[in-house]
Amino acid sequence: MSRKGILAVVSGFSGAGKGTLMKELLRRYADRYALSISATTRRPRTGEEHGREYFFIAKDDFEQMIEEDALIEYACYVGNYYGTPKYYVLEQMEAGKDVILEIEMQGALKVKEEFPETLLVFITPPSAADLEKRLKGRGTETEAVIRDRLKRAVEEADFMEQYDFLLINDQLELCVKELHGVIQAQHEKVSNNLDFIHEMKAELNNL
Repeated sequence: MSRKGILAVVSGFSGAGKGTLMKELLRRYADRYALSISATTRRPRTGEEHGREYFFIAKDDFEQMIEEDALIEYACYVGNYYGTPKYYVLEQMEAGKDVILEIEMQGALKVKEEFPETLLVFITPPSAADLEKRLKGRGTETEAVIRDRLKRAVEEADFMEQYDFLLINDQLELCVKELHGVIQAQHEKVSNNLDFIHEMKAELNNL
């Protein structure tokens, strides 16, 4: 029986360590996952490359993708567009890869509307104090941007209960194992095995 890929959305506060978590998950289980690369209109941070962390594109090009319905979801966050190209996600799932979207909450809920079987996972540090410490520790953003991200986190906290799973990213190794386990368990859901169930019923009726 061919196995179709699972679509999983990973969200969390800016500074929760989502990027590091995704890199380690893909390093350990490279044959199982495909990380969908989002398009964004924000400027690259130091060390980021076009086509690796994000597709960095102009605002006009992004708005054209919106018009052409070429995005599964998109949203504006701290003055910049972020969105998920549609073709790559569907192609990888058909090939049997579990596709992970690392996107913010507005986008996550839009994906869930379009694909109800999507698994939503929220990543958080152990406390608000840890979140602030991590944001300041990056050294890549101004104090004003950090305050904006913390204000945004207050708003985002209202959406946490709409996710399927909550993972506390305190110890990276443990969090990677938990995330892998949660996603793989989705393959065993009855709703993801209806073809097998129908085949089994037909075979039993023919005995």
